[in-house]
Amino acid sequence: MESRLFISPAFAQGAPAGGGGMDAIIQFVPFILIFVIMWFLIIRPQQRRVKAHQEMIKNVRRGDTVVTSGGIIGKVTKVLEDSADVEVEIADNVKVKVARAMISEVRSKSEPVKA
Repeated sequence: MESRLFISPAFAQGAPAGGGGMDAIIQFVPFILIFVIMWFLIIRPQQRRVKAHQEMIKNVRRGDTVVTSGGIIGKVTKVLEDSADVEVEIADNVKVKVARAMISEVRSKSEPVKA
């Protein structure tokens, strides 16, 4: 009897039976809106930057001045179309091979070399 004095019985509140389909859709609307906002503010601009970087790397030619991701500035001396790296001259008679993906900027474009 003492336990009933301090604990009140809990009764389930009456919930509408069935018909919860529209409520479930309304609950997902905020998640859909968040995804759409993230798409336009984060994902889409990043995809554009990646595409522009790939296009820039693909169009690197001999004589271009490039900046690597490590901050080295040099002039491209040798480009092989099927290779993943280019040869860059960073000082007189000092040439290094740089992976194309590590080129972060093409500062000055040169005229295409006539073959």
